[in-house]
Amino acid sequence: MPGASPPLSVAAFLAAGGPIVDVRSPQEFAQGHIPGAHNLPLFSDDERAQVGTCYKHEGRPAAIQLGLELVGPKLAALGQELRRLGLHNTPLRLHCWRGGMRSGSVAWLASTLELPVLLLEGGYKAYRRWVLDTFERPWPLLVLGGRTGTGKTDLLLALRRQGAAVVDLEGLANHRGSSFGGLGLPAQPSSEHYENRLAASLQGLEGQAPIWVEAESAQVGRCRIPTGLWRQMGEAPAIEIKRPLKERVDQLVAVYGNQGQEALRQATERIARRLGPQRTATALEAIDRCDWAGACVQMLDYYDRCYDHELSRRDSPVLTSVDLAGIAADAAASRLLQEAANRSVATAVHSEAGS
Repeated sequence: MPGASPPLSVAAFLAAGGPIVDVRSPQEFAQGHIPGAHNLPLFSDDERAQVGTCYKHEGRPAAIQLGLELVGPKLAALGQELRRLGLHNTPLRLHCWRGGMRSGSVAWLASTLELPVLLLEGGYKAYRRWVLDTFERPWPLLVLGGRTGTGKTDLLLALRRQGAAVVDLEGLANHRGSSFGGLGLPAQPSSEHYENRLAASLQGLEGQAPIWVEAESAQVGRCRIPTGLWRQMGEAPAIEIKRPLKERVDQLVAVYGNQGQEALRQATERIARRLGPQRTATALEAIDRCDWAGACVQMLDYYDRCYDHELSRRDSPVLTSVDLAGIAADAAASRLLQEAANRSVATAVHSEAGS
């Protein structure tokens, strides 16, 4: 009867085939998990708290007994779900927080159902160490800069369509990186899960160069870019794109113009102190008239100053500036790839990553 093999290292666990089954509680899973994992909690959030309290006050044997009493009525349902996940004759990759009793118990149940199982050595805690270590490794980054409204995200997606290696910092955060950045997008992940998603994205591009990323502030909405990656972004070579003001305004109107007056008012009011009273009043009046372009012009003064300040703090100089006036995203991406090739960016990013 097949059972659990010896626990695997994080790298081997991630590389193995089969569904990843996270048996931690729903709250633990929501805080952060291995991207693509299924949550099959052995305990609910309340039950986990009960077992923890019992362990603290009455000791391990009493906590185990309580755990058995809580899990017993669920065994049939847990087994049915394990069988559903294991339909394709691939191992179930199981883990809990530290690779202890919860994953071991579910592995035992899977083995009684003749389902092959792989366990993660050290559990999710070991995975988190692996994630944070990922950002300390050197990566051959190439930063795409440009003022607000130059369409950097569209360009990154076009670069990806043309085969370039791209990490979409904003897409992974479900946020466009400004006071208006969350409008119309799903809820943001926790910073912990954002790190997990970033690490998975980087690992999927291992061996490719350059890896394009967008110039960002240290935080994308509520998600913080990990310190190791943020430092490398500041040290990496950069290409700055430029577009005329009208194109930038048109881009912003296309993205935000359908978000509704109230949402735009609230986002404007959140940066009122930085905009200043006159620009804030003018922007709000424009929003009341549904003059989205007029409102954008007021915002751009503030965001342009922010961008220029961030650019001045870079440790590595901008390689080149590229004027993309009137050029659509796909054609612009082709031009950027040519610019990168002409300026030997591949050599530059390898040098930066190895230094």
